[in-house]
Amino acid sequence: MIKAINLPNEVKYIIKTLETSGFKAYAVGGCIRDIIMGKKPKDWDICTSALPDKTMEIFKSETVIPTGLHHGTISLLLSGRLYEITTFRTDGKYSDNRHPDTVSFVTDLKADMGRRDFTINSLAFNPGEGLIDYFGGTTDIDRKLIRCVGEADKRFVEDALRIMRALRFSSKLKFDIEPTTQEAIKRNRKLLQNIAVERIAVELDNLLLGENVAEILENYSEVLEVVIPEITPMIGFEQNNSYHHLDAWKHTVKAVESVSPDRILRLTMLFHDIAKPQCYTETNGVGHFYGHPKVSAEMARKILRRLKYDTRTIKAVTELVYYHDADITLSEKAVKRWLGKLGEENMRMLLSVKRADARAKSKARLSSQIEEIEAAEKLVDKIISEKSCFSLKDLAITGKDLIDHGIPEGGLIGEVLNELLEMVIDEKSANNREDLLRNVTKLLKNRHPTTSNTKIP
Repeated sequence: MIKAINLPNEVKYIIKTLETSGFKAYAVGGCIRDIIMGKKPKDWDICTSALPDKTMEIFKSETVIPTGLHHGTISLLLSGRLYEITTFRTDGKYSDNRHPDTVSFVTDLKADMGRRDFTINSLAFNPGEGLIDYFGGTTDIDRKLIRCVGEADKRFVEDALRIMRALRFSSKLKFDIEPTTQEAIKRNRKLLQNIAVERIAVELDNLLLGENVAEILENYSEVLEVVIPEITPMIGFEQNNSYHHLDAWKHTVKAVESVSPDRILRLTMLFHDIAKPQCYTETNGVGHFYGHPKVSAEMARKILRRLKYDTRTIKAVTELVYYHDADITLSEKAVKRWLGKLGEENMRMLLSVKRADARAKSKARLSSQIEEIEAAEKLVDKIISEKSCFSLKDLAITGKDLIDHGIPEGGLIGEVLNELLEMVIDEKSANNREDLLRNVTKLLKNRHPTTSNTKIP
């Protein structure tokens, strides 16, 4: 049974205003799909028989932004939110497998709906006519199915990014991909080479965050290989190690699925073992992967740069990949050093990464590994709750304090501060100004046992 479709007042206003002016208008696409599925739409799109110039004239008393007049789209700012209004259109040839060379404005809603990607996104609604579904989108929603509108090959040749969108929808919505659409995805996958990497990265992020991510990574690995060819050696690569019952790619898939749906964490799990095949050595039939975290981190850096990820994401992911296999000694001193190295947020993320990695390995040591991770988390909680000192910013003195007491500006300031931090972490000094300055004198005497003119009270 279709859920009642209640439009926001702003959307009702747009539709009514266009209809009053003699034109047809409908809310279309993902917003209608989301309502039918019982979800709150993030965006609202309206299509109309009015040409762009006419739409702008009709809403001249409002804030109108000519977002994409060539493709018939304007944006209307109402109550602090943008609403896209697009003229009914059909598309010409797609020479670049992404954008139509030409568009033709039409007055037929069905023609406009027929150019769209998937049936679940080819739905229209207005209060007067109700729900309009030319291509069986509501049936496919009920069946939890991703199916192209019309000829699947044509849809993907027109816009190859739809290949990634299909995988993203399947992952996020937990929908199956209809067999004909599935075959067309695999047949046309190399067209993704023609798509801007920034657009692919956005779809990859969303795909990785979906509940159905494991099935997509497992069943559509050949599509991902077009985007990230570095994963190819992992597929079917047996690890020959008692810690691992899965091949390198299946382990990666399981690890991605096992971590919480956070963008940084899932990218980390996707890349954490990517260098294993090239780092593989074997002793008496047992596989080893010495140095793979470092090589994996460098590979991840190159891939993320190629896909034009932002600097912050690249830094966070590569750091987590680099340390994902590191041993964490279960002592306050050791955990403080890790906190000083990574910071609280990344330290907690590293423990999440290690937990997901453990869950994707053989079960023989799973219980003990999880216990160790939980013990480390408790130590982190204790250190944070007690506001213990584990970084330079936590020290009770600063570089300015050292300068004020006679230490010349330069590299010595940083060296002394780091040595003081080590003393506090090792509990050889209390973290208060008096004790720290007293220890500065000792440190300098040890550095210059015969001469020290530094003024320390």
